Amino acid sequence: MPEYGFALMGEEHPPERLVAMAAQAEAAGFDFAMLSDHFQPWTRSQGHGSNVWPVLGAIAGATERITVGTAVVCPTMRRHPAMVAQAAATTARLLPGRFLLGLGSGGMLNEHITGAPWPSVATRQDMLEEAVVLMRGLWSGQLVTHRGRYFTAVDAQLWGLPDAPPPLLIAAGGVRAARLAGARGDGLIATVPDSHLVDTFHAAGRREAPAYGWVSTCWGPDPGEALETAHRHWPIAGLSGDQFQRLRLPGDVETATREVSRRTIAEALVTGPDADRYVARVRTFLDAGFTHVWVHQIGPDQEGFLKFWQKEVRPCLP
Repeated sequence: MPEYGFALMGEEHPPERLVAMAAQAEAAGFDFAMLSDHFQPWTRSQGHGSNVWPVLGAIAGATERITVGTAVVCPTMRRHPAMVAQAAATTARLLPGRFLLGLGSGGMLNEHITGAPWPSVATRQDMLEEAVVLMRGLWSGQLVTHRGRYFTAVDAQLWGLPDAPPPLLIAAGGVRAARLAGARGDGLIATVPDSHLVDTFHAAGRREAPAYGWVSTCWGPDPGEALETAHRHWPIAGLSGDQFQRLRLPGDVETATREVSRRTIAEALVTGPDADRYVARVRTFLDAGFTHVWVHQIGPDQEGFLKFWQKEVRPCLP
């Protein structure tokens, strides 16, 4: 049976609110939650960018059942992969059997802050693959010395490991990343209901592994107000993937989205009170072969959406 999750957006909400939302999602019956990892928000109006690791620790103490994952951490630019491996191992002990490590190749908005040259997409994916190899080596508990093309680790050993390393999900926006997810990961993350990505992921060696899809929505009882909230809080829905890679600061994002219309947002997102539209959008992912779908409620009214999901959307899904 499919599993359903709830988005915890670190760029939209302060850390204490994210912890409370995780507990509310658990109470609402969600199977899992996915926490975003942002050094800074997409826009200044979003206003947040907390560190993902202490938030995960606090969620571990505030929940009992729900699985929690990252969507997604970049283990190549801001953070050395050895440090991500250590943080993930610690988190897996705090959330035994219910932590997922979602990884991606990064975006300029968050990763450029170290001042390192911004690599091409192909280079970033090569870096991600090497990072995964190093992290899995460290999770073995052995003493590791690694001198690779992009990373070095000398006499590194992780102590107090969890009983098993966390499942490793890899985000993919294209075929090459989907192949990487199949070859090196335990699961796929995608933001579009593309069956070709799922097929490519499975063909690369993970035929029974889960595929996670992300749906952005903005529930509200008034259709016009819901669309306005989505346009104000999530204008990036109107940008292409290529545009994201050129944006360094929240102000740059605001400039790039200045011409994004409400009509564009209405076409890109599900907004308003019609449960059938939410069910239909989730089903596009299920029909494309995704086994897990998590839902992002844009804006401040998280509680209203959770009630709507429980009463009107979840009963209409398998």
